[in-house]
Amino acid sequence: MKIRYLTIEREYGSGGTAIAKRVSAETGIPCYGREILEATAKRHNTTVERLEQYEETITGSALYSLHVFSQMQNTSPDMLTADAHLFLAEQSVIRSLAARGPAIFLGHCAAEACKDMPGVLRVFIRCSDMTQKRRRIIEEYHIPESKAETVRKQFDRKRANYFYGNTMHRWDDWKQYDLILDSGILERHNCVQILKACFDA
Repeated sequence: MKIRYLTIEREYGSGGTAIAKRVSAETGIPCYGREILEATAKRHNTTVERLEQYEETITGSALYSLHVFSQMQNTSPDMLTADAHLFLAEQSVIRSLAARGPAIFLGHCAAEACKDMPGVLRVFIRCSDMTQKRRRIIEEYHIPESKAETVRKQFDRKRANYFYGNTMHRWDDWKQYDLILDSGILERHNCVQILKACFDA
């Protein structure tokens, strides 16, 4: 299968964002992360901060809401929950970006948006080396040492909740991915080379 898209979920402190951006820089293939929120906000006349708040406070399942909605007759889209509206908006933006050509997507359940497209590789980047992960959070993300562990758990919990709410699958269920990279073992530069090779295969 010719790989056209990488959809990347990653643990906080794994270096996943830096890895994805490096792959993008070395291949010329665009990488979209926060850009998804920016495009969604622009389309719907809202702010990135408001979208981030929705993502942080998601409750229940957007997919379930959409399923129930689809079974009802004579309904208005306004009856959808705010979570479901956000999910649909982000998924639409991701598909629009994918239509432009090969791409790398960071988070936002991009694998769900691209599931019917050919050439999608679902990637999860983790870091089993907790010392390395903690150092990265403190030194690269500029989080105070006293708050590093709390912030790490907060971000991972937010990502897990958003993933489950929009896919009804666990974020850390390895069956949801085609490729799992451990930046603690492989180191970031090797992760970059592996992902670059996926586009060349």
